[in-house]
Amino acid sequence: MTKDHSINKDDMITLAEQFINDSPNNYISEEIALHPNCVSMKIYESPIFAFGSPHDELYTTYKSPDVIGSHFLSPPEWLPDAKTVISFFLTYTEQIKAANAIDRYQPANQWLHGRYEGQILLSQLLEHLIATLSEAGFQSLAPSLDPRCNMGNPEENFRFASNWSERHVAYACGLGTFGLSRGIITKKGMSGRLGSILTTLDLPKDNRDYDETYAYCNMCGICIVNCPAQAISYESGMEHILCSNLLDKTRAKHAPRYGCGKCQVSVPCESKIPMK
Repeated sequence: MTKDHSINKDDMITLAEQFINDSPNNYISEEIALHPNCVSMKIYESPIFAFGSPHDELYTTYKSPDVIGSHFLSPPEWLPDAKTVISFFLTYTEQIKAANAIDRYQPANQWLHGRYEGQILLSQLLEHLIATLSEAGFQSLAPSLDPRCNMGNPEENFRFASNWSERHVAYACGLGTFGLSRGIITKKGMSGRLGSILTTLDLPKDNRDYDETYAYCNMCGICIVNCPAQAISYESGMEHILCSNLLDKTRAKHAPRYGCGKCQVSVPCESKIPMK
């Protein structure tokens, strides 16, 4: 794409759809498959997008210690001239979701591939979109790929405190709201992965059709029952230490892959916004 400044929202969505649908990395090859039933398995369906303002007042709110904290960097702190925040959700295929619903305690091989190879593919999509925007003359970056990104200090109380949060960014852009398990519920549910880009390309902003943190969650509590780590409750939401300890055990068993995802399958919000 040339520097004609003609990229619009539909262009971005089409670029992402084509990349995901055409990428051989969206399918598990025989060489890396954990089990024969994973060979040729598709990881992601087409993504959904939301476009927000880098100057949304929510980003100031996120710096509150009651939300994320002062260590959170707002979009202008990552990219001073940013004009648009792009947030997207890649939903897992039904094969991955169905496989992970079979065993309540152990992650399915299909889910492990989705979490590990799926994250690699997500990063490749980010790089592809950033390269396209840059070629068209727009400075762009993905905070999750930036050297400044701090995913937490395991030696301190900030173990689970990143200076960028895909979930909070998705909420700000209008992509979805939080669920009881602290995942984001989108119109395609919550079983998948989130990504985001900051760019100097000025695109029309989407309306945020909610004003409550848990607007899409029906508080059914099924994720509480599903969680093998007993890390979710009505009182505290998600206890990250309990969740992380379980993930560490799966990493020790399946390294470099790890995962759980039991709060994202066999729940009303798995693939859609649940009914109240």
